[in-house]
Amino acid sequence: MSDAINEFVAANASDWDDEIYGPGYRCAAKLKDGTELPCLIIRCQKPLTDLAIRRFKDERSGRSVFANSKDGYRKIVQNFVSVGNKLNDYDIQSVSKSRFAIPKDILDRIRGETFMSWTGWVFEMSDGRKFSYGSTFNFAFFQLPQGYEFSDIADVHNHSYVDNQGSIQDLRQLDEYSEYYASRELYRERVFFECYAQLER
Repeated sequence: MSDAINEFVAANASDWDDEIYGPGYRCAAKLKDGTELPCLIIRCQKPLTDLAIRRFKDERSGRSVFANSKDGYRKIVQNFVSVGNKLNDYDIQSVSKSRFAIPKDILDRIRGETFMSWTGWVFEMSDGRKFSYGSTFNFAFFQLPQGYEFSDIADVHNHSYVDNQGSIQDLRQLDEYSEYYASRELYRERVFFECYAQLER
């Protein structure tokens, strides 16, 4: 594991813990070739490796969810080896906090799905401005309005959106696929990479 990852993990508590994948550290990284990645999660290798071994074994013995599928084993292997945005730990030169990671205490204030597979909410900033946010399922990193940081958030309004007059409205009063809602300025999740390193779980 790179010294940069060691130093970051030692100085920061995990803020993305998962019962299956273990602790995660949301951050930004600069690679050795100068490439900058604003959104990265550093995770422990062991839980993912253990899960893959268990799933491969279950599939071969016919005990998996794909047991009745003729290409179930292939699908499981494909899911582990060719899906996701992965980064080698030895390619990382430096690691720092990501400005696109919503602080955990604010994330904990976002409650439940608004519609099936969709959660919508409003962040109200300390200067009174309001911004509509939404996501299907991924809450690791989000876009930021110009000139703001997540530290500017004063309040969270669940299941809401901002209308044309800048007022907060109840999103549940709209049709899930409303063209009106779809046309709103909406801040969404950002693409991120994952780096699996030899962390202690």
